[in-house]
Amino acid sequence: MDIYECILNRRSIRHYTEKPIADDVVRRVLNAGRLAPSAVNLQPWRFIVIRSGEMRRALVECTRGGKQRQLEMGTMALVACGNERDCYQHQGNFLKTYAIDVAIALEHIMLAAAAEGLGTCWIGAFDEPAVKDLLDIPDPWRVVAMTPLGYPDESPDFKGRKPLAEIVCYEKWEEKG
Repeated sequence: MDIYECILNRRSIRHYTEKPIADDVVRRVLNAGRLAPSAVNLQPWRFIVIRSGEMRRALVECTRGGKQRQLEMGTMALVACGNERDCYQHQGNFLKTYAIDVAIALEHIMLAAAAEGLGTCWIGAFDEPAVKDLLDIPDPWRVVAMTPLGYPDESPDFKGRKPLAEIVCYEKWEEKG
């Protein structure tokens, strides 16, 4: 699948089949994250693959209101972590880059998953201390996001996006209507 087709057709999936994912497919998807760019090439990420149904159910309980049930569907979930100490410390002179770097790597994973016929869904609303405790994640590692990973059991419609004219400025800032 061409990259533009993959971007156009990727959807957030909230229902998954129980079909197992072949190990070579999982490796290719994870490798896409490994190859992502990061500030000063520090690669301050780590991805935890959760296959255990019991552990995925426990992750659901760490989400706000226990509502992200898609984490326990399918056959696995990924927890994306960033190292807030071993990342570039001065992006724009006001923030550390670990969350940006991890988000880019996770997006690479999500696009690779879509190219493999897999579904994902960005989950960012969770109790980080509870997830860290559940998975024994030490400081200075931070949990940035999670996603289920599996074969979709739904085909959501495209929800649309703003037109380019509404989001792109040339040469300087312009207020958009």
